[in-house]
Amino acid sequence: MTTTAATRWPPPPGLLLTPPGVYAPQRDTELLTRALYREDIDPTTDVLDLGTGSGVIALQAARLGARVTAVDISWPAVLTARLNAMLAGCRLRVRHGDLTAAVTGQAYDLVVSNPPYVPSPASRLPWRGRARAWEAGQDGRAFVDRICDAAPALLRPRGVLLIVHSALCDTEATLRRLAGTGLRASVTDHAWVPYGPVLRSRQAWLVRRGLGAEGADREELVVIRAERP
Repeated sequence: MTTTAATRWPPPPGLLLTPPGVYAPQRDTELLTRALYREDIDPTTDVLDLGTGSGVIALQAARLGARVTAVDISWPAVLTARLNAMLAGCRLRVRHGDLTAAVTGQAYDLVVSNPPYVPSPASRLPWRGRARAWEAGQDGRAFVDRICDAAPALLRPRGVLLIVHSALCDTEATLRRLAGTGLRASVTDHAWVPYGPVLRSRQAWLVRRGLGAEGADREELVVIRAERP
């Protein structure tokens, strides 16, 4: 599925609110948006945004004409996405829930996700607070694996999953997991970005875990595209 539509990034000023505790768009959001704009989206396209945060990706899909459902487990994120949709004049269906639990039995033409993916020394995932937007277990795959496993049931025939995450949580593992579910998967976009404050604070731990090299100060972000036959 391809299109020549050009993306506009960042979103127009004044149309996006990101209050404290709601994930603000960053380079991973930009990469996922560029991948989204290469898909064939029109008013007949049903899109699901898992972990919508501020709703920025969902809004981009809605601007292309899609029928969009956005999901987040955080009530502040849900309310923010609804408000941003109202300010942008876009129609979104925003639901509160834990990933696919909010859309049981539904199938989509396109599923997009920018899930939490930062490896963490903590043995448990946070259940509240700002860190819920990035903490993803000791291998960074707590949410990535769940999305990969759920993708076949979420996608219609020829449906597409677009997911962005850091290579720190193992790009090849994501490709293998998606292939194991019967999807055709490949990396379509990548970018090297400086470590942010969270990764800088746990740099020594990343090295001990074998997730980063000594002295490394950048991570690779990847977008993986998986299509259901």
